[in-house]
Amino acid sequence: MKLNQTLEEQYEERGNDHVGSASDTPLRGDAFVLSDEEKMDRIQDNVRDILLTLGMDLEDDSLKGTPKRVAKMFVKEIFGGLHPERKPSASTFDNKYKYGEMLVEKNITLYSTCEHHLLPIVGRAHVAYISNGTVVGLSKMNRIVDYYAKRPQVQERLNIQIVKELQEVLGTEDVACVIDAKHLCVNSRGIRDIESSTVTAEYGGKFKEEAVRREFLEYINLDTEF
Repeated sequence: MKLNQTLEEQYEERGNDHVGSASDTPLRGDAFVLSDEEKMDRIQDNVRDILLTLGMDLEDDSLKGTPKRVAKMFVKEIFGGLHPERKPSASTFDNKYKYGEMLVEKNITLYSTCEHHLLPIVGRAHVAYISNGTVVGLSKMNRIVDYYAKRPQVQERLNIQIVKELQEVLGTEDVACVIDAKHLCVNSRGIRDIESSTVTAEYGGKFKEEAVRREFLEYINLDTEF
C-alpha cells in the first residue's frame, strides 16, 4: 500500500482481505518519533476540527474539553498498546510441581477498537497453554491480552498476536486463544444487529489436535469446532 494512494485505491487493493496481510499491527517506521504529548496536541487539534466541521459549538461547557479528553484517551488509554515500551514483562517460573495438563485462563475481559470504523470491540478472551517446563503468572496472561487489545485491531489479528506472544514467553507452540466479542461497527451502525457476536480462534502445537482442542473448548463451554 502506497502513502499517496487515495482511500478508494487502498480499499480496491485490499479487496475483501479485511484481516490484513500480516499478523503485525500496520505501523509506519516513524510511528514513535513524536512524543505522547506531541501526539496529543496534534490529535486534539484534529478532533476539534472534526467537531467544528460537524457543526458542534465548542464554546459549550459540555464540549470545551472534548478534544483534549479524546486525545488523551487515544494516546494513553485505548491505543496505548501501540507503544512497545508499554508491553508487559512476563516473568516465567520453573514448573517445579510438574503440572502436565493444560492451564486455561478463561473469561478475560477484552476491550479493543475496530480499525475500520474506530468503534469498540467488547468481549471475552479465553487463553490456554500446556507447559513444557515453564509457567507464567496468571495475571500476565490478562495483561498480554489487554496490551494487544489496546490498539486499532481486527479480531483475527488479535488472536494471533496473543498466541505468538505467549508462545515466545513460554517457549512452546502449545498455546491457544479463543475470542468471543461484539463489534459496535456491526451492533450500532450498518446492519445494527445488537445480538450477534464474532468468535475467532488461534491454535498452536498440540491444540491443533482434535482431542486437545475439544478439551479446551469444553473448559470454556464452547462446543463448536474452529
